[in-house]
Amino acid sequence: MTHKVLVVDDDPEIRDVVHIFLRNEGYHVFEAEDGLQALTILNREAVDLIILDVMMPNLDGIKACFKIRETSNIPIIMLSAKGEDIDKITGLTTGADDYVAKPFNPLELIARVKAQLRRQKLTGGSSGKSVPDGAIIEINDLIIDKNRHIVTVRDKEVLLTPLEFSILVLMASHRGHVFNVEKIYQSVWKEDKFLSDNTIMVHIRNIREKIEDNPREPRYLKTVWGVGYKVE
Repeated sequence: MTHKVLVVDDDPEIRDVVHIFLRNEGYHVFEAEDGLQALTILNREAVDLIILDVMMPNLDGIKACFKIRETSNIPIIMLSAKGEDIDKITGLTTGADDYVAKPFNPLELIARVKAQLRRQKLTGGSSGKSVPDGAIIEINDLIIDKNRHIVTVRDKEVLLTPLEFSILVLMASHRGHVFNVEKIYQSVWKEDKFLSDNTIMVHIRNIREKIEDNPREPRYLKTVWGVGYKVE
């Protein structure tokens, strides 16, 4: 099935560049120069993903995102020339699924598009079924389906033990938060009595062997020396 992507930006040069990269990946691309045109296209076309600029005339990306979210859970990637954290927060609280700051590498944007479409497929998004908030955790190419106990890395399923899965979900659900070994033990084993650091270290090592390209230089599950572990 050919995925349909709507690119919404008032800058024709950006639309052209994104269009070319998307087309080269086999996507069918629609273009709009503002939020109003985007809504018109969405009324007549079944689009699978939207790339939506924030600053546009007539109807900006934030307002357009609010309107789209009234009737659809279609994946939305926001674009903005403003890179401040407040803009990122504003974009995501409107219901956007991801955020890319300008200027951006088109290949990075394509990777984000692929990730969102993988997630949509994994959650059955195209069927219109509602997915509970927080049921899917996505961190770059790592996708965790908490309801089905499935972990995939670059579309390949990774087999984790129940304890490994619980440890990964705990830290991925609190991305950036540092957990010491005692907190991990209490949260996963549901016991106050703590055995030893080695118990956690073995599980962390096993998880890394399964989800990391290079477990010695982990991309996802990182050590904060002298403190504990975190997922980034």
